[in-house]
Amino acid sequence: MEDRQDQEEIYSQRIKAGKRTYFFDVKATRGQDYYLTITESKRRLRDDDTFSYEKHKIFLYKEDFLKFVDALQDAVDYVREELLTAEEVAELDRPRPTYDGEGFAPSRSADDNF
Repeated sequence: MEDRQDQEEIYSQRIKAGKRTYFFDVKATRGQDYYLTITESKRRLRDDDTFSYEKHKIFLYKEDFLKFVDALQDAVDYVREELLTAEEVAELDRPRPTYDGEGFAPSRSADDNF
């Protein structure tokens, strides 16, 4: 793997979800090979009452993007169709504002959800 200095960050999005934060970062190598890193960061309280962050990272390479999206969509569809109640699905489909990094953007429609 190339040195971190060789990686150019092109796009970044942060999603806060309770005690977890997810980062989606698109990067490029010097040779302009694109890849995505997905990082889960969890805030943990230490014994001395300070905080640390536990991070898990996935590297997803451009040749695998479509397979990854298809598998994720299949898994989400399975949960929605086979495991959730009608009420839980309705809650998922409820429009809600999204955070765009600066403020809240207009509500998403049900068609925007997985």
